[in-house]
Amino acid sequence: MILDRFARREVARRLSISGNRRIILRHYGGDMKKPLSILFIAVLAVAFANADTFIKQTTHTDAFTMMGQTQPARDEIQEIWIGQDQMATVTKAMTVLVDTKRNVLDMINHENKTYVEMALPLDMSQYLPPQFAQMMGATKVTVTPKGTSQQVGDWKCEGYDVLMDMGMMKIKMVSWATTEVPFDWAQVQEKLSSHVMKASMRLDDAAVAEFKKIKGFQVKADIGMEMMGSQMKASTTVNEISTKPAPAGMYAVPAGYTKQDKLSMQDLMKQ
Repeated sequence: MILDRFARREVARRLSISGNRRIILRHYGGDMKKPLSILFIAVLAVAFANADTFIKQTTHTDAFTMMGQTQPARDEIQEIWIGQDQMATVTKAMTVLVDTKRNVLDMINHENKTYVEMALPLDMSQYLPPQFAQMMGATKVTVTPKGTSQQVGDWKCEGYDVLMDMGMMKIKMVSWATTEVPFDWAQVQEKLSSHVMKASMRLDDAAVAEFKKIKGFQVKADIGMEMMGSQMKASTTVNEISTKPAPAGMYAVPAGYTKQDKLSMQDLMKQ
């Protein structure tokens, strides 16, 4: 997406950040994969139906240079499964599961084979290291309708300008969303994807409420980020929406994974 682990280590080394300054860098700039993936599913909505819905989306990130290190252009895939009361957001490194029947959200680290089980409704401060818990609510979100429409694939979409201020990092996004789909997007937004936003981006209720101003199902997003004088551009597009049975075990923690009480620093950097 944006910064891989090598880039994060190099930024920290060159800046010689220590103590809280290192923590802040990791929180806001250490892994910019998080804003791209999570911003796009923030308004994702599909039908509550007997069959599950499968969604595949790609994120393209242009090449960029930060602190003298050039990162090549990248394309990454995210898969999302939506069931009657469940949602799974899957990447190579992490999976986020929401199960409203059990009133839990699981954040799964596939590299370490660990997971954290969180009770719904979420109080993220219970699952974060102390230095991150105090940052809850620090991200300010503003959503403004553009008042313009655009055809994206088969859908007529309305545009929204989204601004996220994270202090050290600022994100501007143009979201294109449509209501012309046979999906109950409002229910999924309210009951499932809002929990994913809170968990993955550590947003407070005010920020989540602001995202709900985007009406419909988001099919495209153009994203610009600025941090430490460097600018990055990316776009996210839905490639497939289909209805089919979810693979066995899709909404469950894989066997053999170890339960943790709190998220680790590595968990946070992989989101």
